[in-house]
Order: sequence, then structure tokens, then C-alpha cells
Amino acid sequence: MIDLALRDDEVIICRAGQPIAVLTAIPKADKRTIEAVWALVAEQRPTDGDQTSNHDDFYDDNGLPK
Repeated sequence: MIDLALRDDEVIICRAGQPIAVLTAIPKADKRTIEAVWALVAEQRPTDGDQTSNHDDFYDDNGLPK
């Protein structure tokens, strides 16, 4: 999928047949510094405060995927 994105192909990621994300390459002008990459991430980060990085509901008590 990464190779397709690097060729400027549109990569749509689906879950249960529904599109949920698009994978795109970082523009060449922004590949020069890690600061530019983090700036791109910050632009797309939700600001409502409702999103969490806790994914415990995906794993059982042993840390294995459910």
C-alpha cells in the first residue's frame, strides 16, 4: 500500500466494506525535516478532546488481539 501511495495512487482503507481512511504520500517538499512531518500530523489531529490512544478494548487480559 505504501508503494502505491508513493506512486501518487489513491489508497482507500476500508473496514467492513466502508471506507474509513485514505493513505497518501507526504509531499516531497515536506520530506526534508521531521518538524514538517509533525506539523502535518498536527494539522490533521482532532481537537475536540474526545479521541484517546487507549485501545484496551481490542486486546484480551493477556495482551493478545480479541
